[in-house]
Amino acid sequence: MNKSQKIAQCFSPAAFIHDTEENYQEIEKLILEEEIGGLTFFHSRHSAAANFEKRAESLDTEGTFEKLISLINRYQKVSKTPLLISIDGEYGLAMRIENTPQYPFAISLGSLKQDAEKWVEEVGHRMGLDMKNSGIHLNLAPCSDVNTNPDNPVIGYRSFRDNAENVAKLSLAAYQGMIKAGIGACLKHFPGHGDTAVDSHLGLPILNKTKAQLEAEELVPFQYGIDHGVEMIMVGHLAVPALTGGKEVPASISRELITVLLKEEMGFKGLVISDALNMKAVAKHFPEPGMLEWKAFQAGNDILCFSDHVKEGIEIIAEKASEEVVDLVFEKIMELKKKLGVFDFHPMEVPSFDWEGHSKLQKELAQNYVSVISGDIDSQNLKGLIQSGKLGYSEYFTSSPSLFSQKLGFQSDSSEKQIIAVFVPSHKPLNQFGMDSEALDKIKELASTKPSILVHFGNPLALKHLGDLNAFETVICAYQGFEEVQEVIAFKLLEE
Repeated sequence: MNKSQKIAQCFSPAAFIHDTEENYQEIEKLILEEEIGGLTFFHSRHSAAANFEKRAESLDTEGTFEKLISLINRYQKVSKTPLLISIDGEYGLAMRIENTPQYPFAISLGSLKQDAEKWVEEVGHRMGLDMKNSGIHLNLAPCSDVNTNPDNPVIGYRSFRDNAENVAKLSLAAYQGMIKAGIGACLKHFPGHGDTAVDSHLGLPILNKTKAQLEAEELVPFQYGIDHGVEMIMVGHLAVPALTGGKEVPASISRELITVLLKEEMGFKGLVISDALNMKAVAKHFPEPGMLEWKAFQAGNDILCFSDHVKEGIEIIAEKASEEVVDLVFEKIMELKKKLGVFDFHPMEVPSFDWEGHSKLQKELAQNYVSVISGDIDSQNLKGLIQSGKLGYSEYFTSSPSLFSQKLGFQSDSSEKQIIAVFVPSHKPLNQFGMDSEALDKIKELASTKPSILVHFGNPLALKHLGDLNAFETVICAYQGFEEVQEVIAFKLLEE
């Protein structure tokens, strides 16, 4: 390969599963003319995080998984060098693709009470197998961010919680599970996105911490991963002025952070991948097409994810980068492709999933992470109230009776005690996690009228919107709304 062809192997632009035929052909043209090294698949243009303000448009999402398999076959067929196919699937293919197995969020797995590392590795392994069987080589996960800012608009449920040592162990376990499945994985978002208050899809978060503070918290999971042989790290779009001479430079294009800190000081020898280069934290500062790509490459990134200016990026990097640096990066990417079996591609049929095994795993996990966070459960008392018709029930943010209510199997208008089930509509904090104020006021009012058991199905960070939790006799945190979780809690309430 010539210099430009080698540089092209660094590029992994976005490919959208739901798109127009014209756009599919544009990707084919990019593969044929620029000879890019890979593609990163997303659900659709309107669901890409940096474009979420355009989500009002309607979209037919039928057959997403079948379309993905078809597109992988189509794009691989036209590529001279087999493509490295990646996806951002932190809780499985389901993060991007409907009707595929969804695993618990990192925040839920961070609450496992027994053998957490073993279970998280198993989740990573199952997730990895789903992806490998679907023609995907690399999962852009897990998050190694320590979520110490409860108002963080972009990490939250994606983190294994707020303890740096636990995050280090669990993110490594998730990584190792995926590697065991035969796919690639990466720790992200270096140097740590957990204590930020700005969404880097929309603006540049600034982390005003000293190097010593970072070493005590944010950098702990990354150093732990490096010490245990992690081979890929994603760098985030956040600025740490203390490490860049006071300048607010995004880490993803900072040589001080990638080459000096990550590679030289922390001893990382693997591949560095950029966070999506279309994100406004960096993209809006580089109006000249290709210049952002050059800055990211120059800083020490080996793989450039979601570049909007591939052709110009290749040209500028070819003009400015030395043959020696290009060759080193190219060799690392080729070695990765070889290791992940990229060169062994053959056209695929649509695979099936082991739904029964998946459900069994979900139940085992739920029994481990579901938590009574205040008060206790007196099953005998509850059963007595049911028999006398004195246990009430209400649920919020559900469009139809939940499986949980069916499993409990009672209704009462006149009650001495009540169960209040809250199915949090969104795992993201925008607009009170999707909970409207009127319903929240009603829940608080109910809790003040009689002894109440709150069952919270969803992101535990949303609990703060339910007022004083001491108003509830018992608070049960379910973390997820999966049917298996609903069954586990119904059993816990009535059988213990």
